[in-house]
Amino acid sequence: MRDPDCIFCKIIAGEIPSDIIHQDEMVTAFNDIHPRAPVHVLIVPNKHIANNNTFQVKDEPIAGHMFTIVRKLAEDLEIADNGYRLILNTGEHGHQEVQHLHLHLIGGHPMQYPMG
Repeated sequence: MRDPDCIFCKIIAGEIPSDIIHQDEMVTAFNDIHPRAPVHVLIVPNKHIANNNTFQVKDEPIAGHMFTIVRKLAEDLEIADNGYRLILNTGEHGHQEVQHLHLHLIGGHPMQYPMG
C-alpha cells in the first residue's frame, strides 16, 4: 500500500532520485538530504504507515525488520562500535516532517541533534 502524494513512497518506488543504500521487500534505507552527522540514514517501511500512532499489530514484523536493518547498516557504515542514535518522530509536536514512519540512524562525530 502506498500514498501517491508521499515523498517517501515516491522514493521507494524509484520515482524520485535518492541515495538508496538498502532496499528489500519490507524496507528502504537512504541517506538524509540534510544530514545532522557524518552518517544520517532514514529507514522507512515500504508500506505507507503515516506514523507510530497508526502502526498496527499486523505491522509488527516490519518493526522487527527495521531494527535488524539498523544493526546491519550500523555495521556496514562502521558506526556500530562507537555507537549511534535512533530517532523516531511522531506528529507535529514530535517534529515529524514527512508523514511516513521512518527511523533516523545517526552516527559518527560530530552529531548535531540535541543530546537531551
